[in-house]
Amino acid sequence: MKVFKLRTNHIQNPLGFDLTRLSLSWLTESTVSTYQEAAQVEIALDATFDEIIFDSGKSKEIDSLSYSPNLTLQPRTRYYWRVMVWGNEGEMAISDHAWFETGKMEEAWEGKWITPELEKDTHPLIRKNFTVSDEIVSARAYLCGLGIYHFELNGQKVGEEYFAPGFNAYDFWLQYQTYDVTDLIKNGENSIGVMIGNGWYKGRFGFDGGYYNLYGDKFALIGEIIVTYKDGSETIIKTDEGWKSASAPVTFSGIYDGEVYDANKEISGWSQPSFDDHSWQGTTLTKVESERLQARLSLPVKIMEERKPIDVIHTPAGETVLDMGQVMTGWVRFKTNASKGATLNLQYGEILQDGCFYRENLRTAKAEYTYISDGSEREVQPYFTFYGFRYVKLSGFEGDINLDDFVGCVIYSEIEETGNIETSHPLVNKLFQNAYWGQKGNFLDVPTDCPQRDERMGWTGDAQIFSSTACFNMYSPAFFHKFMFDLREEQKRLEGSVPFIVPTIKPENDPGFVTGHGSSVWGDAATVIPWTLYMHYGDKELLREHFKTMKDWVDFIKRQDDETGSTRLWQKGFHFGDWLALDGRDPNGMMGGTDSFYIASAYYSYSASLVAKAANVLGLTEIAKEYKTLSDEVKEAINKEYFTPNGRSAIHTQTAMIVALEMDLVSSDYRHRLIKDLKDKLGQDNMHLNTGFVGTPYFCNVLSENGAADYAYTLLLNEDYPSWLYAVKLGATTIWERWNSVLPDGKISGTGMNSLNHYAYGSIAEWMYRHMCGINLSEDIPGFKKIIFNPKPDGRLSYVKATLHSACGRIESGWEITQENELRFTFKVPFNSLADVVLPVANDETVTLNGQNLSGSSFKTEEDHEQVLIKGLPMGTYEIVTSAMNYVYPFSVANKLRELLETEDTKKQVFTVFPEFEHNPFIRQHSEKEFKELSQLPITSHFVNEEKLHQLDQLLKNVRIQQYPN
Repeated sequence: MKVFKLRTNHIQNPLGFDLTRLSLSWLTESTVSTYQEAAQVEIALDATFDEIIFDSGKSKEIDSLSYSPNLTLQPRTRYYWRVMVWGNEGEMAISDHAWFETGKMEEAWEGKWITPELEKDTHPLIRKNFTVSDEIVSARAYLCGLGIYHFELNGQKVGEEYFAPGFNAYDFWLQYQTYDVTDLIKNGENSIGVMIGNGWYKGRFGFDGGYYNLYGDKFALIGEIIVTYKDGSETIIKTDEGWKSASAPVTFSGIYDGEVYDANKEISGWSQPSFDDHSWQGTTLTKVESERLQARLSLPVKIMEERKPIDVIHTPAGETVLDMGQVMTGWVRFKTNASKGATLNLQYGEILQDGCFYRENLRTAKAEYTYISDGSEREVQPYFTFYGFRYVKLSGFEGDINLDDFVGCVIYSEIEETGNIETSHPLVNKLFQNAYWGQKGNFLDVPTDCPQRDERMGWTGDAQIFSSTACFNMYSPAFFHKFMFDLREEQKRLEGSVPFIVPTIKPENDPGFVTGHGSSVWGDAATVIPWTLYMHYGDKELLREHFKTMKDWVDFIKRQDDETGSTRLWQKGFHFGDWLALDGRDPNGMMGGTDSFYIASAYYSYSASLVAKAANVLGLTEIAKEYKTLSDEVKEAINKEYFTPNGRSAIHTQTAMIVALEMDLVSSDYRHRLIKDLKDKLGQDNMHLNTGFVGTPYFCNVLSENGAADYAYTLLLNEDYPSWLYAVKLGATTIWERWNSVLPDGKISGTGMNSLNHYAYGSIAEWMYRHMCGINLSEDIPGFKKIIFNPKPDGRLSYVKATLHSACGRIESGWEITQENELRFTFKVPFNSLADVVLPVANDETVTLNGQNLSGSSFKTEEDHEQVLIKGLPMGTYEIVTSAMNYVYPFSVANKLRELLETEDTKKQVFTVFPEFEHNPFIRQHSEKEFKELSQLPITSHFVNEEKLHQLDQLLKNVRIQQYPN
């Protein structure tokens, strides 16, 4: 038995993070036991556990997903913890120790905010010498710089983090970072050096060209280095007026525009203790509210991957362009020995046009890096900016370009990858990877919409839509917790409403669109994200922490409702609706064709139901009843306003029906009617989606959950516009903002709002995990302690497989259709989980489980005419084999005419029996009818008879479905 992956607040060994709420979790594997019988947690002040300060005792009540010890923490203290786990087969194991260390907590700051005595837009170097005169035990630096800072100690960069203190709602709180600098401090003279750039705090940022000084107009720094000696005494090196400042070699920096670095303005040894700073300028105290300082929540942004360029392109315009082979977020690090005074320029873009470098879709963002050489040989990269790019235009470089001199640095928040999917279809595999890269490129402290143009903001709608996909792909609770903290800080000032973007951009004298709030779908991030985190990670206390945010949002909507007559419909304010859907009045516009008040009302009901569910989990019974009643009242009002008495949607759009099915807006009596109408609508739309931000994430889920998985696969596998694979076939390496961001001829479709790295439509990956591969959560037992395996195979693929490193451990799920027409499922259940398996077969006595007939299995099974349910599979690996005949030979005259004419083999059989169809355009107008229904049409009844239908049926049953790859 092995107990490992110990996390504190969902972070491994967090240093100086906010630990107001303490949640401990761990994984167990390599055991003959199948579940945790009991556990014991010990917390000590030392790694040898001689000073134990907390012992839970052996308990069956301790949950490995989240255990909150009753412990009062002290500031600036490292705590060690370990866990003992007992399995149900009598095994016991003790984990290695993990640790967490508190920051300053409520301890007063001795350091003061200082600002350099330089021109306010001059990037500063700030330094201080200090002496250590005895043997030290530990040293910590507590630091915050505004805008963003680079920290050196004795000439070395401290840590691997970039862009500290991060991007958060600076109006309301400021994060400080904690660094363990014990190994960097030496006995005798030492020196601390900090360089500061503009960042989000004071650089150009925001809409319509951006704004300057959004949060402040001065560079500022506060910090303390606390050195602890062997005898227990401490020395504090703190920021005050005694620190010195000088101009940095970074002469310009901006999130949008890039950076200029003049190596000739470097001050050699500036952060070394031997440096003489007597000629430097001083620093002065500045006013920043220190009470806003608190320990960090942001995960560090790091270089998480490095990529080599795949080619150097010499364009028809005479440009030299690097191709990184992948749209990514970060920068290019390069080697140079350019002559003194040479100016090297790198410009970043996402796409080529006519074979030439292009970046018009970045709008006003210059996205460039300029380096002025001092003649020395070195490696160079920016300090205070990042780019979204695939292509890099090089100017000023001397001689031939050597690809080995360039490295692409991929940056994002330090989040562990957890999920992976592979199929027999190369384009589907690429689509999945594109969604992954969209997440990597936009999870940079804030879940942004895009990383390249003059935007890069935390749109709440995008985050809400993608949150479940994000949790499948990467271990995301700490990342989203920080985002929700920002959202809450903004919400407090808006009486429960939620901004369009978090953190909100609030330029003075501009109360317009950029400070907007209160839109459905976008604001529903307040309810959807906390519930999604609870479902994926099972941390009840994290849900409790965000419960007021959830409730306040629904209360805000209800006040809007009450102000307009208490109709239990949300019919007030601005709503984005089904953003960027293709069914609006202008197909190239932004607003979809589904009534935005209908969507708002649907989310009103949905969010109220989530509050009710969360309240139930937290034991708040009366609140749960209240909000369940509210949700039901809204549903009733929606049915009266937007549905006929027989359940037909009065809004005849794909999204309207999808939302009704997903959010359970209609009674069970009418679901069949609604799914039929949706399928018919899809047929009328030539089996292509025309949905936007609201309909798209739910579309394939709804189809698969309502007996139309084949329709979902058709949407997935479409390769022409509009579809997911359309972009893949045009060479996309991330997810686009628009379905036609690039036209079939390779031309970009527009520059006003056209990002090639926008993750929202990448939410199709959630359907891949849940329905294609079959890994589903249980609301009753979250965090994958109960898994519902419910894969829905399709004969157009020969295999799919997924792995997920869940909160309970490694899960595997997949299926394969063999040449012998067997359908093989494989499942892996981790320790401390149980799984139910739903098999898409009907009373099939040939089903085997791990080689034995299912009917003789000890596991409880249930059968109906559609499926077999196997209940309660414990930890283990399982192979289930059944017949694949329904998936490889699915054609008959019960298929729609369109379906039979889409495949060459079936079309051939149709024309063999009915040659009259081949050149008759009137018949194709009825392509959404089942073939056998054509016998009832006046134009076909005279030759479509029972004998010929039977003849065609026999021919079709011999046609095997076309699989990918061909």
